[in-house]
Amino acid sequence: MCARNRVAFGAVILLLSLGIARIASAGGGEQQVCDVRADYELGVEDYSKAIRLHDEVVRKHPDDALSHYHLGFAEGMVGNRTAELNEYQRAAALGLRNWDLFLNLGLAQLEDGDLDAATDNLRQAVLLGENHSESHFNLALVYEQRGLHTDAERETLASLRLSPRQPDARNLLGVIYAREGRTAGAWLVWRELVREVPEYEPARKNLTLLGSQNEVVLGETAVVVLPPAAAVKTTEDQPKIPSPISKTELVMVPHK
Repeated sequence: MCARNRVAFGAVILLLSLGIARIASAGGGEQQVCDVRADYELGVEDYSKAIRLHDEVVRKHPDDALSHYHLGFAEGMVGNRTAELNEYQRAAALGLRNWDLFLNLGLAQLEDGDLDAATDNLRQAVLLGENHSESHFNLALVYEQRGLHTDAERETLASLRLSPRQPDARNLLGVIYAREGRTAGAWLVWRELVREVPEYEPARKNLTLLGSQNEVVLGETAVVVLPPAAAVKTTEDQPKIPSPISKTELVMVPHK
């Protein structure tokens, strides 16, 4: 499973900043500025009106890549996935090259089950936004779904170096360890996460599942202190336990 967590463009954190967001288009120094009224409605989360206004903009200016991107974002927020994907792809074809476009495109494709396309676009998101933890985390998600645990672990750790305390990435690291049979490492990650964020249910459920299956191992490793999440490294001598937990049992990240 993956968490459907669209990332806002521009400042990422504040959707209300969209009205003044300027994003450079690829291939030159030109700046694209999306319609302020349309972006205001997007910023206040009136997605129906945002779709209508952005639709008017792209009809008048079909080569406005930024407006296609914003239209796709609004479509996605009301569940129109096909329209969302089409607008993102149109924006990319018109030359828009910002990391969050490819992140949102990859997430939409991941939700659609197109793992190959999702991988390609999330890799592009990492290339364009290597200093954003979201890029690495969501690429790790798609790698994990494809069973590429070494790649998933690398990207999860990269995400944690940028944002050490994020619960979803720490939980994912535990999932990756458990998939590989590195049960002691998974237990340490989840135990520390539950201690620090007791309301984070996925880690609590995973820890309970793990404890019921590996009481002896957990008793032997309970005294080990987990280092900060950003400092978690893999080592050749890390305890490895056979019989990894099945894919269907583990709790990934909550749907959002």
